[in-house]
Amino acid sequence: MAGRIFSLVVSMLPQHGISRVVHALARWRWRPWKNLLIRVFSRVYAVDRGEAAASESHAYVSFNDFFTRALAPGVRPIDGTPDAVISPVDGSISEFGTITAGRLIQAKGQDYGVTELLGGDEALARPFTDGRFATVYLSPRDYHRIHMPVAGSLARVLHVPGRLFGVSRPLAQQVPRLFARNERVVSVFDTDLGPMAVVLVGAIGVGSIETVWAGEITPPRGQRVRSWDYRQTPVSLGMGEELGRFNLGSTVILLFADPRVTWRDDLAVDQPIRMGERIGGRASAIDSGTVPGEGHHAGQ
Repeated sequence: MAGRIFSLVVSMLPQHGISRVVHALARWRWRPWKNLLIRVFSRVYAVDRGEAAASESHAYVSFNDFFTRALAPGVRPIDGTPDAVISPVDGSISEFGTITAGRLIQAKGQDYGVTELLGGDEALARPFTDGRFATVYLSPRDYHRIHMPVAGSLARVLHVPGRLFGVSRPLAQQVPRLFARNERVVSVFDTDLGPMAVVLVGAIGVGSIETVWAGEITPPRGQRVRSWDYRQTPVSLGMGEELGRFNLGSTVILLFADPRVTWRDDLAVDQPIRMGERIGGRASAIDSGTVPGEGHHAGQ
């Protein structure tokens, strides 16, 4: 009951208005303000500044600059297993498994459709109907740059407007179709493992989502899905290269069309993971014992 009341309160908040205020305050460059925010935030969330390329507050021009800080070289080694899929972010596993008849798990008792996740584009969603998915939640203390799980060439990008519910596990368990209702940026890549979609889901307080090829995509916000075709002007990124970043908050959903992509047997819901860590791979790697298992199935 408490969870339902909390989700109701969140649904009644002016989510976009709050996020616009956060967007402005996180970028305010007044030194006493940004230094105070960085100091308090680091203490409250136990941020490990020793992993950052710059550990001192004065090295950052704003709180957002600190929040999206770069890591020191070598602190996130990239797994080199052939045909591996690595985690694109630091975070924890929310759900993972098989997309069944076009539906994937949000949380126990909650699922949603891959077509609605991809902005209602049936042609774009069709290859993923019986593929694989993994959802990773980023807490406030986590590193908030997003990297490529495998090498790929960018084909399509969509900005899908929507709500800005929080994406913590309690809300994911209470708000139906949360990830398909929240604002999100969808990037579809052609890879050696087949089509892959990386969905960056916004949340309340997330001032913006940006990519390395287009900069800040949201805001601005609108009521219609925006789409860009990159097949004639390809952007190629290697495994582990930066793809984009969350300017505060959120969740990444990976979709693979090829059902031979499987997840590690020891992968588990709520398991902490780090960017560069292998979380799965193509089934050919199973034969050598490197990437066993398929994870959960929708509807379990």
